[in-house]
Amino acid sequence: MKLIIQIPCFNEAKTLSIALSALPRTVPGFDTVEWLIIDDGSQDDTVKVARECGVDHVVRHTRNQGLARGFMTGLDACLRLGADVIVNTDADNQYNADDIPALVAPILEHRADIVVGARPIETIEHFSPIKKMLQKLGSWVVRVASNTDIPDAPSGFRAMSRTAAQRLMVFNNYTYTLETIIQAGQKNMAITSVPVRVNEDLRPSRLVKSIPSYIKRSIATIIRIFIIYRPFRFFGTIGALLFGAGFLIGLRFLLNYLSGEGGGHIQSLILAGTLLAMGFQAILVAFLADLLAANRKLLEDVRFRLKSGGEADAGLDRATEHYPHKEH
Repeated sequence: MKLIIQIPCFNEAKTLSIALSALPRTVPGFDTVEWLIIDDGSQDDTVKVARECGVDHVVRHTRNQGLARGFMTGLDACLRLGADVIVNTDADNQYNADDIPALVAPILEHRADIVVGARPIETIEHFSPIKKMLQKLGSWVVRVASNTDIPDAPSGFRAMSRTAAQRLMVFNNYTYTLETIIQAGQKNMAITSVPVRVNEDLRPSRLVKSIPSYIKRSIATIIRIFIIYRPFRFFGTIGALLFGAGFLIGLRFLLNYLSGEGGGHIQSLILAGTLLAMGFQAILVAFLADLLAANRKLLEDVRFRLKSGGEADAGLDRATEHYPHKEH
C-alpha cells in the first residue's frame, strides 16, 4: 500500500519547510509514504526548498493556473505514481499533520472513499466572522446539492482512495473543495468527515485577498455549483416563480375584467404575459440543462473507464521530476 501526500504550492518558500517538517514518513497501514509537490508557477524558491526537504516528486506548471488546477494535476501525478491513497494538505501548515492517520483510517477500513478533515471553525481566531459565516453557507450549499453531511466542506485537508481520485473532475478554477464533495455525493461515493486540529496562522489566505472579493467569489461559486450540479432545480425554481407570479397577476386582471373593473389595468395584463413567457422559457431551459447534465455524467463515466483502464501501462508525465527523499 502506497500513500502519497500532495501539497499544491504557489510561492510557498517561506512556509513550505515548516509544513514538510511536520509530515510523516510512516503511517500505519501503508508500506510506503511519499511526498509530492505541485509547483503552480512559483517565482520564488519553492522547488529548491522542496528538494532540500526531501520531497520525492515535484510536478510543475510553467505558469500559475490556480488552486483547483493544481489539485487536479497532483491527483493525476499521484495516480500515475501508483498511489493507493492520496492525502491533500496545504503548504501554509494550516492543518495538523499528526491527524493524517485518523484521516486515512476510514479508507483503510473500507468505510469511505473520501474523508474530509473538519476544522473547529468556531474556535479559529484568525477567521473573521464573515469568513466563518461564508464557510457555514458553503457547507450548507454542498449538503443540499450533494446529499452528504460534511460539516466543513471548504476544508482542503482530505484523503481519498485511488478509485475516488480517478472519478473526480473539477470545473471550477477558483477552488476544488466544494465541487469535489458534490461530485462524490452524486456519484454515490462513500464520503465521511473526521475532526482535525489546526496550527497557528503563518500567512494570510491566498484565496481571501479581501472580504468583498471573497464574498463575490464565494457567491459566484455557490451559484455555479447549483447551475452545474442541480440545473433542473435551479432553472426550474426560477421558472416556477416567474410563471406563478404571472399567473397570479393575470388571474387578478381576469377577475377585475369579469367584474367590470378591467379598464385601466392593461399594464397588469402586459406584465402577466411577460412573466408567463419568461417563466415558460426558464422551465424549458431547466429541461435542456438537465439533459446536458446527464450527458456530462456519461462523459465522466467514459473518462473514468479510460483512465482506470489505461493507467496500468501509462508512464509518468515528463513534467514530473523525481528526487530521492532524505532520511529523517
